[in-house]
Amino acid sequence: MNRIVTERGDITKSECECIVNAANPTLLGGGGVDGAIHAAAGPELLAECRTLGGCRTGEAKITKGYRLKAKYVIHTVGPVYGSTGRDEELLADCYTNSLDLAASHGIRSIAFPAISTGVYGYPVQPATEIAVRTVKTWLAGHPSADMTVVFCCFDDKTYRTYQEECKR
Repeated sequence: MNRIVTERGDITKSECECIVNAANPTLLGGGGVDGAIHAAAGPELLAECRTLGGCRTGEAKITKGYRLKAKYVIHTVGPVYGSTGRDEELLADCYTNSLDLAASHGIRSIAFPAISTGVYGYPVQPATEIAVRTVKTWLAGHPSADMTVVFCCFDDKTYRTYQEECKR
């Protein structure tokens, strides 16, 4: 049975089989959640990411989780808010492509951060609406996926926003 869960916490400590990294296009680490995931996973993650040739906005690529509890990391690059005119579409693509990739690897539990809401400047409310709508649509279209999707929120404001949006 598919389900959505909201959690307040550190995604690097997630019990999910897979966590999603809000990466930059190089996939070579950075600040925020990207830097935290690379630090927690260890240098092996960076070494594998170097072999992937980067990632375009809206796309997703998968690696092992190395020193994380999660077996896998899916790296996706969200849009820099206001930079493309296609922000909503590209942000939705991050969620859809990550879920498609997870399903193709038989993954049953996946944790997402609030993609693009940090240094990429996407306002939390509209980003949350896009995330929740996209995930609900994907789950409805894949009833046999048996997927648990966790929205892992680093701060209280984001957590409350996700909780409210998931109730709608």
